[in-house]
Amino acid sequence: MRSAKVILTLAAAGSLLAAQSADHPYREGYKKQVVGKKPILMTGVRAGWGQALDLPKGWGRGFAGFGKRVASGFATHVVMISIEYPIAAARHEDLIYHPSNRSGFGPRLEHALLSTVVTQKTTTGKNTAAAGRITASFGSGLISRLWQPAASKTIGAGFASGGICLGADAAINVAQEFWPRHKKPVAGE
Repeated sequence: MRSAKVILTLAAAGSLLAAQSADHPYREGYKKQVVGKKPILMTGVRAGWGQALDLPKGWGRGFAGFGKRVASGFATHVVMISIEYPIAAARHEDLIYHPSNRSGFGPRLEHALLSTVVTQKTTTGKNTAAAGRITASFGSGLISRLWQPAASKTIGAGFASGGICLGADAAINVAQEFWPRHKKPVAGE
């Protein structure tokens, strides 16, 4: 019960900060990241992966274990987005991955990996630490320990979860960087 209150408090704080005004640029992004198709699909995929590997072990298998994994995955995601968006909004961090303009595998890979922890300011375009993303990854990893089985309720497991989250972000950036991009046809071509 205490875990649910923590999640609801963080989600409410995040949505209030991200939606300071009706036209705040982070408002729609926050809503889409919390209840959009992609986060719901990814929550199901992660729960399925956890179910297949029986992780965490304390939840067991079957419908009850899968339900706990889905609920935990969604709650962790809501906590993560509720940390990331207010921090990014306050620091004017760009939350969108921008593919590299460089050529060659090495430079493009470097760009994709660095973009996990470095972003641009929306106000100046200059590089800055992706504080929202980094804080959200480790914060959600640590907070999610509140509702995990006893064996997973360690600070080390929380930090490991944060590292895995950043690693997944890096993998997504690499996929976005190297996924074939098609140019939109120009009228008259």
